Amino acid sequence: MQPILIYCYDAYCGWCYGFSPVLKKVTAQFSEYFSIEVLSGGMVLPEQPTPIAATAAYIQQAYRTVETTTGIQFGKDYLWHIFHPELSDWFPHSEKPAIALCIFKEYFPEQQLAFAGDLQYALHFEGRDLTDDEAYRHLLHKYHLPVNNFYEKLHSEAYKEKAYYEFALCKQLQVTGFPAVLLQASDAKFYLLAKGYTDKATLTTRFQNVLKELNIMA
Repeated sequence: MQPILIYCYDAYCGWCYGFSPVLKKVTAQFSEYFSIEVLSGGMVLPEQPTPIAATAAYIQQAYRTVETTTGIQFGKDYLWHIFHPELSDWFPHSEKPAIALCIFKEYFPEQQLAFAGDLQYALHFEGRDLTDDEAYRHLLHKYHLPVNNFYEKLHSEAYKEKAYYEFALCKQLQVTGFPAVLLQASDAKFYLLAKGYTDKATLTTRFQNVLKELNIMA
């Protein structure tokens, strides 16, 4: 089997947002050697709707660390909600962006890494509420997706089940935090390439070592 690169992420994960540009650059370098599968991890799944105020104080500190470490920038429209949680109408939940990714993968599986990055940018830079259907409309135009068909699937039980299957799969892969990158070489052989944010040089070296070990790359 051709190796599969598995990227476990969550649209609400700030570290994943910072890691996306790194992963895009590194995978572009080695893309001929594997296919890519992006899995949503279900990081934010409260049983009852929980306002952004519940995590805002933590994010007020954490986003600075992400910016300093990764060089990514969080947008002012996103940060408004973080610094004005008492005025925000946000109730974060990972379900809808995960469903959106499942739908997208059926149309353009080869671009799923780009779409996952677009979801993160929509939230963390543009300040779009990913629990709102309208947060996805600009991406439907960007990728020329059928609008009515997309929204029908976004609210279907079948695609919700697909999203929750991905959440379960991440747990089955023993992923306990995001981002995480694995290379599946066979049904039983997996290599862990990244657990948490990993810089470009380190990730590149790990890719090279694994591909050489598998005799895929000289």
